[in-house]
Amino acid sequence: MRILLLGSGGREHAFAWKLSQSPHCEKLFIAPGNAGTARCGTNLPFAANDFEAIRKCCLDEKIDLVLVGPEEPLVKGITDFLLSDPHLQHLDVIGPSKAGARLEGSKAFAKAFMQKYHIPTAVYREFTLQNYKEGVDYITHHALPIVLKADGLAAGKGVVICENYLEALAEFELMIQRAKFGEASRKVVVEEFLMGIELSVFVLTDGKNYVLLPAAKDYKRVGEDDTGPNTGGMGAVSPVPFADNAFMKKVEEKVIRPTIEGLKSEGLEYRGFIFFGLMKVDEEPYMIEYNCRMGDPETEVVMPRLKNDFAGLLIAATRQELDKITISEDPQFACTVMAVSGGYPGEYEKGYPIHGLQEIENTGSLLFHAGTAIKNGETVTNGGRVLCITSFGSVVSEAVNKSLLELQKISFTGMSYRSDIGYEFE
Repeated sequence: MRILLLGSGGREHAFAWKLSQSPHCEKLFIAPGNAGTARCGTNLPFAANDFEAIRKCCLDEKIDLVLVGPEEPLVKGITDFLLSDPHLQHLDVIGPSKAGARLEGSKAFAKAFMQKYHIPTAVYREFTLQNYKEGVDYITHHALPIVLKADGLAAGKGVVICENYLEALAEFELMIQRAKFGEASRKVVVEEFLMGIELSVFVLTDGKNYVLLPAAKDYKRVGEDDTGPNTGGMGAVSPVPFADNAFMKKVEEKVIRPTIEGLKSEGLEYRGFIFFGLMKVDEEPYMIEYNCRMGDPETEVVMPRLKNDFAGLLIAATRQELDKITISEDPQFACTVMAVSGGYPGEYEKGYPIHGLQEIENTGSLLFHAGTAIKNGETVTNGGRVLCITSFGSVVSEAVNKSLLELQKISFTGMSYRSDIGYEFE
């Protein structure tokens, strides 16, 4: 099978690493990929949003399956675009239709979907410029803290938790009146703050059946002790110690199954991953948000723990045969720690040489590239989140310490990382 993988982050390197091990994978192409994916397959010089280039590649390279990594191409309709082409009727795409991707593309749509199908979530209201004054009044009389979410995609930065009314009203104005996140914040979802602990749950669905993949917990804030601004993710652990069988049974009964049934009831084409961003409140699961793809950096701990042939799973999804699949997981804990550029998640510079990468080989730990590129034969930084190290251990702290030890062998100008990933499980 000839596979085209779209994306360039750590998630895509983890996918490429796993796919390259499969006997089903005859040839792997990654667009645009990074310095790490280049070792797993062939990087191609076009973006994951370049629909015409993707179509041409599928035809020229006789691609059998497209795996879409990031959310933006899905929200913009890459699946519909490819499958509507009369010359690509043989093609399989892992990723929902544009309508299905609204689960992530519109927070207002997702909240209404949860409400309709009785999926537990925080109480909310949505506001636009048209009812802006009503929104101001609603915020002023709302309990604190209060959560403001840009309706559309905002590169993981569109959610703000406000501790006082002055901050909340200022953010509300910035989002709607001053388009802080562009079109993404023309509509804002205002919801109650849930007190609990977050986790990420993932399924692969074929539109009828689903399999539950290893759960994970990521760490979004840039600073130690969960301080500072949100990022795309500074690290992750899997499995999640508090997500025991009893809790996960509730997640399936109250969240996952109603979601799958809801998608079918709505007539939404969905063949791909669903990321359930959950909050455990006391012993109950509450939905925070959906994503229509795997998480990053969670994929960098989920793929190493997944014992199944990944390409085989994707094939089963294309054939609606996931009911025949049993997921097998490595029982060990996996932890990944992300190294980021100086200044991230704010302004940062690219192009710095990365030293010590070869020191990670044959150590038992895994190196996944994220924002990297090859320039004049040298691996250099090419993003905010640059790379991560995933390690295993019998307890969380053992896996974390191994990753931290390996990260000390790597250096680039401005490099930083959190040393407290998994801190609450030690």
